[in-house]
Amino acid sequence: MTNSQYVPDKPKTTVEQFEVERKQMVETQLRDRQIEDQRVLAAMSKVPRHEFLDSWCQDFAYSDRPLPIPHHQTISQPYIVAYMTQAANIAPSDRVLEIGTGCGYQAAILAEIAKQVYSVEIIPQLSQQASQTLSKLGYKNIQFKIGDGYQGWVEHAPYDAIIVTAAPEYIPHALIKQLKINGTMVIPVGKWYQDIVVLTKKENDIVLEKTIPVRFVPMKKKF
Repeated sequence: MTNSQYVPDKPKTTVEQFEVERKQMVETQLRDRQIEDQRVLAAMSKVPRHEFLDSWCQDFAYSDRPLPIPHHQTISQPYIVAYMTQAANIAPSDRVLEIGTGCGYQAAILAEIAKQVYSVEIIPQLSQQASQTLSKLGYKNIQFKIGDGYQGWVEHAPYDAIIVTAAPEYIPHALIKQLKINGTMVIPVGKWYQDIVVLTKKENDIVLEKTIPVRFVPMKKKF
């Protein structure tokens, strides 16, 4: 092979470089776009997003976009993760239900903020891999369930907040039922294109606020 044909491998990004990119992500993608909750910003600054990705796409971990994960799913754009977490208005003592574990990144962000996280995933391999990744990173306040997210996780209800990371065409009644009074659910709703809906459960009412347009993978259901 001649020198003109040789293309060296791209140097592997170091932990230090990832830390710099993560700080840049927080400053340019989050602070500059009205993410103001200091606990959300601290969590996004701390959690190593690259650890939740396959090696071939880790160099894009802190870019302003979703990325593919196995089984035709995605890890959400960092801004959307921060936006949904901020919208859920989570307190340190809260118990949070996540629907759609995926690779586990959103669960890690929630675990930095809430007392306890319960995460439901319909694809067994994703749930198992996320559990391994989060255990390796030292998280002890996350419980996992393989199951139908439309049904939630009734054994640990009611929840102070619910975050849904895949898009149903309608808001599942079971999730509303499992939400505490004055609790908040943040959920993308729609078929092809969706809007983030922030739902607040009152004593005798449900308050819905449609916020920003998004594009999520469809929420799968067991038949």
